[in-house]
Amino acid sequence: MADRDDVCILLPTYNEAETIESVVSGFREQGFDNVLVIDGGSTDGTPDLAESAGAQVVKQSGSGKGQAVREAVTRHIEQPYVLMADGDATYRPDEADRLLEPLLSGQAAHIIGNRFADMQPGAMTKLNQIGNRVINRAFETIHGRDLTDILSGYRAFTRQSFQRSSLTASGFGIETEMAVECVKHNISTAVVPITYQPRPDESDTNLRPFRDGATIILTLYQMAKTNNPLFYFGSVGLGSTVVGFGLGAFVAYDWVVNGISHEVIAVVGSFAILLGIQLLMFGVLSDMLVAVNREQTRRLEDIAVQLTRENRTRPADVFDDQQVGDTDGHEDDTDHAETGATDHVEDGDAEGEPAVSTHQPDE
Repeated sequence: MADRDDVCILLPTYNEAETIESVVSGFREQGFDNVLVIDGGSTDGTPDLAESAGAQVVKQSGSGKGQAVREAVTRHIEQPYVLMADGDATYRPDEADRLLEPLLSGQAAHIIGNRFADMQPGAMTKLNQIGNRVINRAFETIHGRDLTDILSGYRAFTRQSFQRSSLTASGFGIETEMAVECVKHNISTAVVPITYQPRPDESDTNLRPFRDGATIILTLYQMAKTNNPLFYFGSVGLGSTVVGFGLGAFVAYDWVVNGISHEVIAVVGSFAILLGIQLLMFGVLSDMLVAVNREQTRRLEDIAVQLTRENRTRPADVFDDQQVGDTDGHEDDTDHAETGATDHVEDGDAEGEPAVSTHQPDE
């Protein structure tokens, strides 16, 4: 199993002067020497405080949490494992192993910390709790997977799985995009319970509930275009069909009861019905294509895994009847040995160990 030297703690920050020192120190006290703070242009001295606490500080080239995470992972992190947290002291560094254990043992490639498992009083307003619940239910409905808390900022993942994902969000939608990409690319995902603490009184939140909530809902819907096209096109098609039939019913009623014809409305209603049916058919066809593509991708991944295993167990290559440039008649025999390490995962509930909910890809 990998150790802490293979893990980078990633902390995207913006004006977190009140808490960043304690957060960085907390992770370093847990034995993590690789702490990266990527700062989005703080004006309160956050970068200096983070550096004095022992973190490596990088100035973000763009703006927004999403852009910061993408830039950090693709440009500045070399470790194979990333543990991402916020710099506002709402997550506990001493619970890092809860997220890392299933990651480092190979049980999953992406771990999400469930804040609702142990949410401290005052950690989240009632409005935000309702919004989070709505967004999680929307995610389950649209993308077909219940990940409990897709907006959690405390998560761990392999750099390889991150690079497989196509992430474009610039702001707080990055967590939503990561969850969707895990489902889309069949990245094994686990959910573990964590403690969510209230922000210190001196620390101000950068979250704007209504604006950011609307952005997240829109992101969920837009990403359904490639992950669940039947829902994406079907919902529009169904809406158009319902509107068309509604207009048609009005035209028929007014003509039968009052003898008034509405030719223009009738044409619009007919067009709406035709458009809706076409979109529904397109959604069905797109969903079939996505299903075939996923099956082909799964088979290719199975073949790649099988070839990797065969290469690990293949005996040393022996080159018989070959002379390597020997002019004096001597042969050089070279033994080539290839060894491979296989992680062994033991199942069992240790006392005090948090429960881990693992979501494997649907086959």
